[in-house]
Amino acid sequence: MSTSIQPNLAHIDLSTGVIAEALEITERHLSDMPGFFQDQQTVHELLPNDPLMYRVYLTRQDGDPNGLYTGTSVIEPGTIGREYYMTKGHFHLANTAPEVYLTLSGQGLLLMQTHSGEIVTQPMKPGVMNYIPGEWAHRTINTGEAQLVFFAVWPVSAGHNYDSIAHSGFAQLVIAGLNGPEIVANPNFTPSHGLGRE
Repeated sequence: MSTSIQPNLAHIDLSTGVIAEALEITERHLSDMPGFFQDQQTVHELLPNDPLMYRVYLTRQDGDPNGLYTGTSVIEPGTIGREYYMTKGHFHLANTAPEVYLTLSGQGLLLMQTHSGEIVTQPMKPGVMNYIPGEWAHRTINTGEAQLVFFAVWPVSAGHNYDSIAHSGFAQLVIAGLNGPEIVANPNFTPSHGLGRE
């Protein structure tokens, strides 16, 4: 008995995150993240150069509804004001769909938040694997001086809900402090807009 779903492989550069066989490459620049950073004056000053925030290399398995997406994310080092470069962050549309990260290089933090507002922060560094259960929004933040590179796996059925986080933000921010990264309350967090299952 034959099937149209075939085994495949991919080659990942562990230092850069580049996947040679990537079927899709997405770049997020500062202009793609309006309202995500607190220091709007600095955002305004940097927008003409529109710095790259992060890049995602994706291998798709669209033919298998029970399959997995795999990919790498590469977050550039830097800050906007005191906030480190970060991903947009999202919930999964399929609320029970989990995700797994494995950091390949660099240093960062994984910020997770439930619909009810519970927050968990985990370190990201080479060899650390993070498990993100369903119903937890997730955002990755590069707190180091080099690129943060990590591998991710999630179900094809997961989907992405970026709108909730775009409206509400996360309840906490990760900023550059005098002695390294600091986790502080987000003064612009609005849970009434963002924690529903849109």
